[in-house]
Amino acid sequence: MSTMTDDQKLDLSRRMFEAWDTMDWDAVVDLFADDGVLHSVMQEPVVGRAAIAERMAILGSKAERITLHVKALGIIDGRVFVERVDDFDFDGHHGEVPVVGILRMDDGKITEWLEYYDRPTLLAGMGITDDFGH
Repeated sequence: MSTMTDDQKLDLSRRMFEAWDTMDWDAVVDLFADDGVLHSVMQEPVVGRAAIAERMAILGSKAERITLHVKALGIIDGRVFVERVDDFDFDGHHGEVPVVGILRMDDGKITEWLEYYDRPTLLAGMGITDDFGH
């Protein structure tokens, strides 16, 4: 059972999206719980702040710009659901990908963030033709 109110959860979500929009990767990592999970569901989950920081460093090294266009944001059964379009410039390429995210939170931190999107659309927008063996 979360110790956070719905308003607190929505505020935390908005702070996370703002951190992505400003590419403040340290803030992104800091908003996760120590054992937090970032899981693009078509890949293995990234578990723990250190692993999330490593993933953000890789992303941040090639990301030129990102804007998360939030279309809908709300609470269902204590979880935050977000429908958005990620608009980004990555390593000289431009992409847009529709995403649905589901976030669980407790004690002011994100404990789990599930991401659902079409991976080929994301990779095409990033200019990546090899899916790194996934």
